[in-house]
Amino acid sequence: MTLADTSNDADDAARGATSAVIYVCTTCRRPDDPEDYPRPGAALADATIRAAENSGIAVQPLRCLANCKRGCSAVLRRTDPSAPAWTYVFGHLDPAADAQALVQGAKLLAGSADGLMPWRGRPDALKRGLIARVPPFDFSEQSE
Repeated sequence: MTLADTSNDADDAARGATSAVIYVCTTCRRPDDPEDYPRPGAALADATIRAAENSGIAVQPLRCLANCKRGCSAVLRRTDPSAPAWTYVFGHLDPAADAQALVQGAKLLAGSADGLMPWRGRPDALKRGLIARVPPFDFSEQSE
C-alpha cells in the first residue's frame, strides 16, 4: 500500500462519516528549531483532533503541505460529493490556540449553501491566516 492509497482510504473514511475534513501538517516547525525538536505542526494536529471530538468533523494529520514559510498549516475541505465546495489552505496557525478555530471553520464550510466559507462568523485565525482557496474539481466560472 502506498502513501497515496492511505490518503485515499482516509478521504473515503472521512467522506462516509463526516461533512468536512481538516488536514493538518505534522511536519511544520519554526526555522530555528533543531531537527529533533518537537514539531509545532504535530502539536496542532493533536490539539485539532481533541477539539474535533464528537463534532462530526474529521481530522487527518499528514506530512508536509509545502507551506513551510507560513506554518503551522492546515487545509479544510467539505467531503460531501453531492455539494461541491471550495477547499481552504491556512497558515500561520498557533498550535496552542487555533485548533478550535479550525473546527469552527470546518463546520462553517460544511454548512455553507454555496460552497464558500462565509467571512462572517469565521474565526480571526482563519481570516488572517488564509493562504488560498481552491475551486471544486469541476468548477467553471461564467465570464461576462
